[in-house]
Amino acid sequence: MIAAMMTAANLGARVTGWGFVVFTVGSICWSIIGLSSGQNNLLASNAFLTVVNLVGIWRWLGRQRVYEAGAETAKAASRRSSSPDLFTATGIAGMTVVDRTGETVGKAVEALVECRSGNVSYVVVATGGVGGAGEELRAVRRDAVRFECDTLHLAFDQAELCALAPLDGGDWPGDPDHAHGARA
Repeated sequence: MIAAMMTAANLGARVTGWGFVVFTVGSICWSIIGLSSGQNNLLASNAFLTVVNLVGIWRWLGRQRVYEAGAETAKAASRRSSSPDLFTATGIAGMTVVDRTGETVGKAVEALVECRSGNVSYVVVATGGVGGAGEELRAVRRDAVRFECDTLHLAFDQAELCALAPLDGGDWPGDPDHAHGARA
């Protein structure tokens, strides 16, 4: 159960990777029980799970950790250089969103990027709810968002954000002109 919470929480490569370590210990223990008690089905299923969990360890404590470390190194180096500050595109999800008065109004859950230009078209902002339950999602056009290193600033206040129509589940706009919050 602990391993499942660690991997499901998606708190970064390190936590997810250690979740797979806990899963591996469990599958090895169940394999030993299956072997010692003659339960071949238990042994076979947990031997397979051990292989799957080892792939998870390699993926999350190996490759993904390297990716995240590289991104963090570039982000930190940009803060010390004369070039513009950088942040990872994957880092947009989870960033705090504040309105024009500086009040925290939610968090970014995703940014949609235009294929041809590579520019952010709109950002999906989550408001309300607890742990994702009861939250509402709204699409905010790029021209209504100012990006900073750890925060997204809206060009309008919380009341205007809440006045935007919530997105209907997974039905997000495919055309940036149908996202909300554009400033003329």
